[in-house]
Amino acid sequence: MEDNVFQNRVDLTALNEQVKKIKDEIGKVIVGQETMIDLLITAILADGHVLIEGVPGVAKTLTAKLLARIISVDFSRIQFTPDLMPSDVLGTSVYNLKTSEFEFKAGPIFSNLVLIDEINRAPAKTQAALFEVMEERQVTVDGHTHKMKSPYMVLATQNPIEQEGTYRLPEAQLDRFLFKILVNYPTQDDEVEILSRHHERKGFLPITEVTAMLSADQIHGFRQFVQQVHIEKNLLHYIAAIIQETRNNPMVFLGASPRASIAILMGAKSYAMINGRDFVSPEDIKFAALPVLRHRIILSPEKEMEGVSADEVVKQIVDKIEVPR
Repeated sequence: MEDNVFQNRVDLTALNEQVKKIKDEIGKVIVGQETMIDLLITAILADGHVLIEGVPGVAKTLTAKLLARIISVDFSRIQFTPDLMPSDVLGTSVYNLKTSEFEFKAGPIFSNLVLIDEINRAPAKTQAALFEVMEERQVTVDGHTHKMKSPYMVLATQNPIEQEGTYRLPEAQLDRFLFKILVNYPTQDDEVEILSRHHERKGFLPITEVTAMLSADQIHGFRQFVQQVHIEKNLLHYIAAIIQETRNNPMVFLGASPRASIAILMGAKSYAMINGRDFVSPEDIKFAALPVLRHRIILSPEKEMEGVSADEVVKQIVDKIEVPR
C-alpha cells in the first residue's frame, strides 16, 4: 500500500510540473485571472464542461483559445446566434448520389475541445441539441448514435449584461456544466501590465508563441489519478450537508441536484491533485463549492427582488456548515 502511495506522489509531482508550465504559457498572454485558470485546469482533469461569464473584453474567448493551443487535441469554435439551427451544430444527413444512400456530415460539435461563444444567443431548440452531447458524449441523428472522441470538453461564454436577443439557458443545461466561472475586471496593477505588454508587442500576437504541452494520453493518465485521490468519510458528509442546506435554506427556491454533489467531489479531488496532494481537504471542497453551485440554485423571489446574488447565498451556506475536524 505504501508503495502505491509513493507512486502516486511521484506522478502528482510530474503533474504539478506540467500544471506550472501550463500556467506559465497562459501567463505569456493573460494577466492575472489566476482563479479562472485554476478552475479551467481543474475542470479538464475532472472531465467537466465550463461556462464562463463576464462582460466583453475580459479575455474569456482568448483564454479558451489559449487552452486549445496548449492541449494538442482538435478544437472547434461555434458562434451562437438567434437563427442557429440544431443541424448547424450537430450536423446533418446528406444524400449521396453515387451510393444512393444518406451520409452523415458531422457538425462543429464533433471535436475534442469545443468553444461556444455567446451560448445564450441561440433559441431553446438549439440549446436542447446540446443536452445529449454534454451529458453522454454522443449525438443521435436520424436514429444513429455518433460517439465523441475523448477527451471531450465544452467551453461556453456568455455576457451577463446584454439581454436583448438572448435566451435564458434551461436549468437542465446549466446543470450539465461542472463550473460556472465569473470573470471580473482586472485590478489597476493588472491593467497597467496589460497596457505595458500591448505597447511592447507593437501589434504582435503572442498567442502564436504558445506551444502545445498536454496530449490526450496525458489527460487520460492524469484523470486516472483523480479517481485515486483519497477523501475521508466525514468530508463526504460535509459535501452532502452543503447540498442538503441548498434544498432546505429559505433563501433558495430550488436547491442543487445530486449531480452537484458529485461535481463538488470531482472538483475538490482534481484541485487537491493539482496542488500536489493525494487527499482532499475542506479547503478544496470550499474552493469547488462556489463555481459548482452558483448556477445550479435558484433564489427565492424575495431574495432576487432584494438584489441578493447566488454567490452571496452559497458563501453563507458554506460558512453555516460546520467543517469536519
